[in-house]
Amino acid sequence: MTEVSKPITDEILNTVKRVHFVGIGGSGMCPLAEILHSRGYQLTGSDVNESDNLARIRSLGIPVFMGHKAENIQGTQLVVYTAAVKLDNPELKAAIDQGIPILERSRLLGMVSRRYETAVAVSGTHGKTTTTSMLSQVLLGAGLDPTLVIGGRLPAIGSNGRAGKTDLMVCEACEYVDTFLQLSPDISIILNIDSDHLDYFGTLENIIKSFHKFARITSRTLIVNGEDQNVAKAMEGMEGKEILTFGFADRYDYYPENLERFDGSYYEFDLMHKGEKVTHLRLGVPGRHNVLNALAACAAALKAGATPQDIEQNIDQFRGAGRRFEIYGEFGGVTVVDDYAHHPTEIKATLQAAKDLHHQKVWAVFQPFTFSRTVMWLEEFAQTLRLADHAILSPIMGSREVNSWGISSEDLAQRIPGSVCLPTFEAIADYVAEHAEPGDLVLTMGGGDIYKCTRMIRDRLAAAKETA
Repeated sequence: MTEVSKPITDEILNTVKRVHFVGIGGSGMCPLAEILHSRGYQLTGSDVNESDNLARIRSLGIPVFMGHKAENIQGTQLVVYTAAVKLDNPELKAAIDQGIPILERSRLLGMVSRRYETAVAVSGTHGKTTTTSMLSQVLLGAGLDPTLVIGGRLPAIGSNGRAGKTDLMVCEACEYVDTFLQLSPDISIILNIDSDHLDYFGTLENIIKSFHKFARITSRTLIVNGEDQNVAKAMEGMEGKEILTFGFADRYDYYPENLERFDGSYYEFDLMHKGEKVTHLRLGVPGRHNVLNALAACAAALKAGATPQDIEQNIDQFRGAGRRFEIYGEFGGVTVVDDYAHHPTEIKATLQAAKDLHHQKVWAVFQPFTFSRTVMWLEEFAQTLRLADHAILSPIMGSREVNSWGISSEDLAQRIPGSVCLPTFEAIADYVAEHAEPGDLVLTMGGGDIYKCTRMIRDRLAAAKETA
């Protein structure tokens, strides 16, 4: 029996007890493993890289094998894998040969979401992780004990997920390859809809259609960006559900009033709902785009049972999720920040927030993510990266792709006056340590492993300070 030869239904979670996770340290796998473990399943897992997630998994008493081998699945009744794992993986091949069911991670997440009375899903092309994390911080602080599945690390729990003991679940809903259509949310947020993942969707119209389907499968409440025209298209013909809008104008259900900026790029405002003040918010994350994220998170928190007091007391404690304008600190007078931005819209918002912090100069260290995305958005990447005072480019991280376009970071660098293209993270870290000056901000960005370069830059700047 395999996922291909015999359909797997939600009933499988009632019939198996021993589950193996291929790639258990992945950001999408670790929280699911923790949830199943809390419900009494006997788990094992495998991975190829040590990580903080693996340390957390081991701390729960879950055995982890390093490396993928057929014998790792011995005694298993169900094998869970991520979309990044190919069917020629030794563990998947062994499961298929032995008739053990295999289940892709997003399908398991959907099954899990149906086991909670209130499942809140956070979707959108941009801002999912920040908004999911912000909402999670409020619900945790309110004592609502939610189960969480987040795309990045939430500092409040030191992880990207947890197993709560209530019937409330919050999860990030990713649109790539229609993953979010596996979910069964009761409350859904749609932050925005933009052209992305066109290697799968092909056109913006197809993306909008997928978000329309996602809205359809939401059972109770939709919390949507009233200012986004693509979201409006996705919501056409939506009936039988509560629809709440958010935006900057008072024509939306949730909006900010008395919006003021402090410390350069941070905002505070009165949270308004249909003309009535709900509470006052002072955000701990920079950027005007985070005002919209906060409106969405607060609306969802109220629907999930939080009070206005819970929101006011906890939202300013949120200082960002891992790799979402994550401030590493100041080293030798140079501030180092890392961000997941890998789409022109995200880069523009992140760089604008950085520049509003009023540092001397802003350095953008960018790792292009996938060849197809670099080709498609070449001019847009160049335009947004020109916002920085200095731009440094690493080689493109191809991820799952073959470079059939012949594109390179040099092609992007040619379109950014004064930019530098360097071959390794080590070379980039050396260059930044040599040229960055006190008062500057160094911002690393990308959807790949550019965070490794962030740490090298931090270490070199700190070492230079010690020897100065």
